[in-house]
Amino acid sequence: MAKEWIAGRNPVYEALRAHRRQPFQLLVARNVRPEGHLPEILKLAQARRLPVREASREQLDQMSTHHQGVALEVSAYPYAALEDLIAFSRQQAEAPFFLLLDLIQDPQNLGSLLRTADIMGVHGVIIPLAQSAQITPSVVHASSGAVEHLLVAQYNLAQAIDRLKTLDVWVYGLDESPTSRTPEQLRMSGGLALVVGNEGTGLRDLVRKKCDDLLRLPMYGHIESLNAAVAGSIALYLARQARQ
Repeated sequence: MAKEWIAGRNPVYEALRAHRRQPFQLLVARNVRPEGHLPEILKLAQARRLPVREASREQLDQMSTHHQGVALEVSAYPYAALEDLIAFSRQQAEAPFFLLLDLIQDPQNLGSLLRTADIMGVHGVIIPLAQSAQITPSVVHASSGAVEHLLVAQYNLAQAIDRLKTLDVWVYGLDESPTSRTPEQLRMSGGLALVVGNEGTGLRDLVRKKCDDLLRLPMYGHIESLNAAVAGSIALYLARQARQ
């Protein structure tokens, strides 16, 4: 079984709370202050009869520069199947709500988008099978552990879009071109999938063509574009507001 280390109090706490990975051992720094989620982490570890071992700061520094005195050894991230996301969506008391990420490369951007997706109640996230950032410990940390509660599927995005359309889901791709439509011009209250493109090149041609429409966020200042994670987060917020 593949194993990895998650570091940082929020990521470790969420991983233990989500019960989606098998934990093997918990490392806690010597003389660490019992602040933040640490007391709750220790209670969760005790409840699951998890070995808790003392470690030096130097040992933890080798695992992560943001460990905050705690690290958890767990099984690899459990990706879901596309049909699992769809089944989960059908169990919710609202229209389907998905996020598709087209070749997001930066782990920080991926983590930020996943954190926002969880906060905004997205039913599932779909990322490509290759050429994209994957769910690594760095991404878990960047998401503040939120990804531990999300269903994330690896799938061909063009095929995923085709499948979602069979569920009467409208697919909108974020695109800055002048011909793209603003949020006020699009229906965002029903079944919806938002597609966020690569940080530098945006949406791939095939993915763009598969979208039902393109969404542009109006800019009012001097800068002409937004970071992919920021743009995606704003679009998710607007979609959530439209669903109220």
